[in-house]
Amino acid sequence: MKQAGSNNIFSYKYRLKRLRRDSNYWAILTLVLLAFIALPVISIGVKLFAGPGETWGHIVDNLLFDYLGNSLFLILACGTLVLLLGVSSAWLVARFEFPLRKQMEWLLILPLAIPGYIVAYAYAGIFDYGGSFQLLLESIGLEFIRIDMMNKYGLAFVLGISLFPYVYVSSRAFFMNQANSLLEASEMLGVGQVKTFFRLMLPMARPAIVAGLILVLMEVLNDYGAAKYYGVNTFTTGIFRSWFALEEPETAVYLSALLIVIVFTLILLEKFQRRNVQFNSNRSNSKSIDRIKPGRQKRSLIFLVVLIPVFLGFILPVGQLIYWATLTFDKVFNSSFLALSLQSFWIAFLTAFMTVVMAVTLIYFSKWSRMSFIKNVAKLGVLGYAIPGAVIAIGIMIPMISLDKWLISIFDKVLNLDIGLIITGSLVALIYAYVVRFLAVAYNPIESTSLKVSKTIPDSSRILGVGNIRTFFRIEFPLIRTGIASAFILVFIDVLKELPLTLILKPFHVNTLAVKAYEYASDEMVMEAAIPSLFIIITVMLPVIFLNRMLIK
Repeated sequence: MKQAGSNNIFSYKYRLKRLRRDSNYWAILTLVLLAFIALPVISIGVKLFAGPGETWGHIVDNLLFDYLGNSLFLILACGTLVLLLGVSSAWLVARFEFPLRKQMEWLLILPLAIPGYIVAYAYAGIFDYGGSFQLLLESIGLEFIRIDMMNKYGLAFVLGISLFPYVYVSSRAFFMNQANSLLEASEMLGVGQVKTFFRLMLPMARPAIVAGLILVLMEVLNDYGAAKYYGVNTFTTGIFRSWFALEEPETAVYLSALLIVIVFTLILLEKFQRRNVQFNSNRSNSKSIDRIKPGRQKRSLIFLVVLIPVFLGFILPVGQLIYWATLTFDKVFNSSFLALSLQSFWIAFLTAFMTVVMAVTLIYFSKWSRMSFIKNVAKLGVLGYAIPGAVIAIGIMIPMISLDKWLISIFDKVLNLDIGLIITGSLVALIYAYVVRFLAVAYNPIESTSLKVSKTIPDSSRILGVGNIRTFFRIEFPLIRTGIASAFILVFIDVLKELPLTLILKPFHVNTLAVKAYEYASDEMVMEAAIPSLFIIITVMLPVIFLNRMLIK
């Protein structure tokens, strides 16, 4: 017993000594950054102990089932649609030659340039009374056929056609880089193209497809503008209603906690479904797929099939917005609108810069730490993208309000000054929320680029006595510029499109293009929403095209 006790004491002292040896300020700084990023979720967890609001019982009895049912319906319906459109178009583009195939490769990405709530506005106008669809039918002598988009089915369709590029991009990358010998072996065995796709390529592409699908489902749960406009009750609309209409932050916190549970359940299910499955690809024997050139009729048919998602997700809504813009240009486009646009671009630029800096510091601080578990813990910082924007906003409002109250009391007692709310509703809180929400968008491309840099290069620099920071700026930074540029562009795009988080946290004197488009649509001035919507689309579309070309190069 004494021997066992002395061994335990020795083991404890050894671990403590090793912890002190391996601890350095890089590890401490990494943990501080992670605490900074995790603050919104922590604040929601702590606030749960305060109990629900007065209307929580009413929500549980009358609305909670509606929130849950609609959210799950949107996940299933939208997920099915994006899989159908994204995977099929990715396979056709990767496997077959057809007219304008190269142009279709990047045109299929462009629906990502249009936020889902803007697509929702466009389709509501197209199929409404007096809309473009009615005018088209009347011009060819047909009776008006009413298509009601303002329900959960229309919402699932709108979100699906605007989000399918997530699945398309991940699936296309897999299909185009798979071993050509697998397809050749399938052809030698006399297996047809359809059977090869469903029995061979589709199961192998499952990790890539699921990765894109998870991003889609996160965006579906994050949506507020389209769901609110179409009158569909979801968790996100319920959070807004509880916070602003009912003025019950406690109830909003409880709904936020339930939404976090749903989000992380989806992530765990994705991990569980591939726990015992391994996917290997012999990269040494792999090359791009040899595309098949079918007959003229089949080529035309493939082109039409690939054109459908482009037409539904980009051409049709953009065409409707352009038509509205011609009617409202003189009314909307003025100096104040230009000032609002510049303000929106400046916020997106500043946020993208701050997010990239945060991602780089988190990646390299964890690398410079000698504690092995820090590298794994650092990746927890990217979970913010899985949490809907409304939830992050609520999680930030709680500590910000508490901090402001503390500052007010201090200034009142010490200086007898009423300073009001300084941090809550400021640009600092908004940018902080953006950084937490989109850190994963910057983290992933920078990390993947940094992993390609040989360890011998920075190690040689350190052997020569050069410090970590100087080594990074002199050697590693030039080698990861592509990843940093990609991260900056992606965050810039997402900030311009973000709506629910901005609606909750934006200062009174600050506005963005996304909020302006939402305000017009909410005030039944949907045609006036076309100009800010087109500004978002054009501003997002140019970086998307540039990023696609940069990655191909």
